[in-house]
Amino acid sequence: MKYYIVAGERSGDLHASNLIKALKHIDPEAQFRGFGGDYMKEAGADIVAHYKEMAIMGLVEVLKGIVKIKKYMAVCVSDMARYKPDAVVFVDFAGFNLRIASKIQHLSLKKIYYISPKIWAWNQKRAYKIRDLLTKPLSYFLSKRRFMPDLV
Repeated sequence: MKYYIVAGERSGDLHASNLIKALKHIDPEAQFRGFGGDYMKEAGADIVAHYKEMAIMGLVEVLKGIVKIKKYMAVCVSDMARYKPDAVVFVDFAGFNLRIASKIQHLSLKKIYYISPKIWAWNQKRAYKIRDLLTKPLSYFLSKRRFMPDLV
């Protein structure tokens, strides 16, 4: 199976690398590609863009970096379309990942959210967006075995 994983910061990269290792244990022929970092690369993923290239902190920097963010979104969507994964796995990084999920609706891919963003408190509408855009949101604690047969 081919997976495309999008992790936008260090902790997501670490969690994604553990997911890659677990999936490789179940399916040694699995292939991985996506946005991430050194941990994912060490686990065997082909990294299209390193999360450090996309990092923007602070309101002023975000406003200045909108063009940069849009560029990476376009790269991500076009790379997914070329790669044709069996499943896309989003890891946290809600602002970016939910927009990507929306932009790839036409690709009819299985879309899984691993370590889903917060959907309570200040942003309750996010629950509806996740329901409408994703095939399956997953909780981290379920990843140890329960959901993996669904992925492979």
